[in-house]
Amino acid sequence: MKLEMPQFQQAKLLVVGDVMLDRYWHGAASRISPEAPVPVVQVGNQEDRPGGAGNVALNIAALGSAATLVGLVGKDDNAADLESRLTAAGVYCEFLQSVDKPTITKLRVIHQHQQLIRLDFEEIFDSADVADLHSKVTSLISSAQVLVLSDYAKGALQNVSEIIELGRKQNIPVIVDPKGSDFEKYRGATLITPNFSEFEAVVGHCKNEDELVSKGHALLSNLNLQAMLITRGEHGMTLIRPDSPELHLPARAQEVFDVTGAGDTVISVLAAALAAGDGFADATAIANLAAGLVVGKLGTAAISGPELRRAILSEQNSGRGVMTAEQLQIAVQDAKVHGEKIVFTNGCFDIIHAGHVGYLAEARKLGDRLVVAINDDDSVTKLKGPGRPINPVERRMAVLAGLEAVDWVVSFGSDTPEPLLEALQPDILVKGGDYSLDQVVGGKYVESYGGEVKALDFLDNCSTSAIVEKMKEAGE
Repeated sequence: MKLEMPQFQQAKLLVVGDVMLDRYWHGAASRISPEAPVPVVQVGNQEDRPGGAGNVALNIAALGSAATLVGLVGKDDNAADLESRLTAAGVYCEFLQSVDKPTITKLRVIHQHQQLIRLDFEEIFDSADVADLHSKVTSLISSAQVLVLSDYAKGALQNVSEIIELGRKQNIPVIVDPKGSDFEKYRGATLITPNFSEFEAVVGHCKNEDELVSKGHALLSNLNLQAMLITRGEHGMTLIRPDSPELHLPARAQEVFDVTGAGDTVISVLAAALAAGDGFADATAIANLAAGLVVGKLGTAAISGPELRRAILSEQNSGRGVMTAEQLQIAVQDAKVHGEKIVFTNGCFDIIHAGHVGYLAEARKLGDRLVVAINDDDSVTKLKGPGRPINPVERRMAVLAGLEAVDWVVSFGSDTPEPLLEALQPDILVKGGDYSLDQVVGGKYVESYGGEVKALDFLDNCSTSAIVEKMKEAGE
């Protein structure tokens, strides 16, 4: 899958949900209290950050998109602090104030980047607190391209079905980060983003991938949803849509430091990408990349546009080259989801010569992605005899991966590449040299599922065997 930076600056989003203030006290804990077996923390500094729906809006603004936030707060200093920080970050706040409940605040005590304890200051908002929420959203929704609902079960979205209906009437996508085990209230939303535990709480235990997908499709149908993105921690994400194959993206984090706010990052980047014109698959891939960045940070943290752009550029550079068969299968599946045509060729490629380069360039022109599968060392020896290969498989793969025409390189040890063909099912199988189409190994299999088989000529007077013989003659 080729990722491109969405035009986030063109996106306008309305975020509605449970806002909160995330407060962090940082300090050293060098001794145990004489009063109880707990550490004594010498607090050195305090840090406040928007949390919940506030963090979603903050992430959207950090990407360069326009974010309007509607939520409930108390009449207190924490509400003023929260609004001040969000406004400074570019978020337009439309808060409703409760007369008798505080701004939801979560206090975390941190020692050496480790959370020792969390203290929650909150009361669930009631119907009186949300009495004006519907009219507030109605007055703001006409300028939004996407409606985001961030549900933390704190009361702001107790009438969530009415808010979803407002989005449907406006004919804009409604993206929901759900909470609890009752998903019926999210009926008619465009897309929901449950984590795996939340998903199983609704549909029951999933013993394997097939069951997860099957239950996901059933839930989509029952709730009249267009898509569902299941976030699965270290197992990545799975996007399920009614009329498309499931899209699984592996986790991208190199090191998980803190998962706080990761769900907020996913829904904010996903929604902003959709508002910028991306489809579900592209938006999911961008959100997956952003999630891998945010879990490497401490606490709720926003991913900036430049930070995400650098990650996308890095991803583009690492999306080609040498892969294992398992990695290649995922890459090919992603490419197919995006309508890319896969071209497959194979050979020993012992000494890369001009004939190979020209042949691979011609093969690449037949589609969008070129897979080159090469025989491993034992397989080459079996085919070519003692003394071959001249170059070991690692060097052969490295040279091929450096060619502009080649997208992916993989090795195989079987007598033929047919196991790879069965796993990848390329659109076109290409073979170079003096082969007729009926002589191409695996050709009949490729044609059996509607693929094409083509034969291309090497450049004249180019042959690895001829080069090897010439080398032998020169050494005599």
